[in-house]
Amino acid sequence: MDRVDRIRQRAHEIWEREGRPDGRQQEHWDQAVQEIESESPEAERGPVAPDPAAGSDPAANRPGG
Repeated sequence: MDRVDRIRQRAHEIWEREGRPDGRQQEHWDQAVQEIESESPEAERGPVAPDPAAGSDPAANRPGG
């Protein structure tokens, strides 16, 4: 699983944990980036593009979401 996939999965987990609220996708994405970066070795860190699913909750690109 690449870094963006891990971030997307974490953002989805955050979204679910918070009760699946609408309109907070960027907040969840940013939080996921911070969490993943804090877990990753320095060599894996680097710039991350904004959520490729901008405009929808992280679950929008997941089956059953």
